Amino acid sequence: MLENSFVMVAIILVINIVYVSFFTIRMILTLKGQRYTAAAISTVEVLIYVVGLGLVLDNLNEIQNLIAYAIGYGIGVVVGMKIEEKLALGYITVNVITKEYDKDLPKILREKGYGVTSWAANGLEGNRMAMQILTPRKYELKLYQTIKELDSKAFIIAYEPKTIHGGFWVKSVKKGKLSP
Repeated sequence: MLENSFVMVAIILVINIVYVSFFTIRMILTLKGQRYTAAAISTVEVLIYVVGLGLVLDNLNEIQNLIAYAIGYGIGVVVGMKIEEKLALGYITVNVITKEYDKDLPKILREKGYGVTSWAANGLEGNRMAMQILTPRKYELKLYQTIKELDSKAFIIAYEPKTIHGGFWVKSVKKGKLSP
């Protein structure tokens, strides 16, 4: 009986980790406008959910099952977020303000494959360069590292754009020509 109890707890834990991971990924895909992929994932997700919840509801007198369900839910959120980080879906826009105006900086970043728009800016302490850089999320950390190597005092703000339209850079990315 004790062995079956451990097996049941393990099954509930694993089912909920998988369910919540799917849930997290589906939500992210939905927010990114990938409706058909999100719909397909939600079909699998709801099947897993019903099985896991059914196991808990059939054995409500076993508190360890409820605890396993709750712990599995929490772990599933973390696992889902880690999976999404690895998938690195979408793009990121990084706004950079340099310490000093350096006209070679955008050229260096473009040579590395990033989409860069730059302009002269004026800050509290003088002339600066402002840049808006677009890159796939999978290159985000590499971009930050590159910027810090080129200007350790650069001010960096990043956000995810909802819509991207036009521009030669987007066409290059779709053709698979980008690899910073």
